[in-house]
Amino acid sequence: MLNLNDLVYFVAAVEQNGFAAASRRLGIPKSTISKRVAMLEDELAARLIHRTSRSFVLTELGRDFFEHAHAALIEAEAAEAIVRRRQSEPSGTVRMTASIPVAQLYLAELLPQLARLHPKLQLHLDVADRFVDVHQEGIDIAVRSHFAPLPDSGLVQRQLMVEPIILVASPAYLEQRKTPQSPADLQHHEGLLTNATTPTWTLFDVSGGQAQVSPRVAMIANESTVLLGAAAAGLGMTCLPERMCRELIESGKLEHVLPEWNAGSVTTTLVMPHRRGQLPSVRATVEFLVERFREMR
Repeated sequence: MLNLNDLVYFVAAVEQNGFAAASRRLGIPKSTISKRVAMLEDELAARLIHRTSRSFVLTELGRDFFEHAHAALIEAEAAEAIVRRRQSEPSGTVRMTASIPVAQLYLAELLPQLARLHPKLQLHLDVADRFVDVHQEGIDIAVRSHFAPLPDSGLVQRQLMVEPIILVASPAYLEQRKTPQSPADLQHHEGLLTNATTPTWTLFDVSGGQAQVSPRVAMIANESTVLLGAAAAGLGMTCLPERMCRELIESGKLEHVLPEWNAGSVTTTLVMPHRRGQLPSVRATVEFLVERFREMR
């Protein structure tokens, strides 16, 4: 197999009509070019150039070889350009996974924006409230919401958002049952809970105080939008991430109860298998999500 660099030296010498001019064009010593062309001729066992101190003339075989060598370099440059374009322009498939609340609350709005910004991206989103093994399932990006820190799994983590979990109830419910003035008052209220095994809410105030309260159980649902709808319908009080409640609070359908207290916080984190070797499509998606979530804070 011929050395592609030798073809570069040979073609440059022919196009510049001599080793001296090729040396100036390539920025390497004339002796190097002359030596490498001689080695090319030895490799081919054929004379390509008749050269003396005063002349530089291609042999008949040299002319034929030049045409093919020149074409080969053009194809090599084209092959490299394809890779360079792919690495610089976001394109191709990005496989993502997210929980139902994250998909509904954030990605349903953001992914169409991303698709318009980078039309050559093909986004595949798997929405599931189950643990997804990003390595085994070939996932590029997982967007996860969690209450405790994620374990050190060797995955790359980019924190997107930390938001408080707040207490909310409808104005009609509060008018009927009286707005609580302290966490202790919640024991007399109807609670909309996520599961039956933890009927107690642990609340924190801005000064670091803590209180545990057990409201009366009015409904149990392990899906946030169900609890949100039940609270807006006046069935009781619930604890949900602040942004999930924001639109209904702004429209007056919900009220923020005990605003100086919260039920902890939820963190949204972007998780990836590795940082090295990422395609521009993945990098572009990551940076887009990081920037958009920053704007939401």
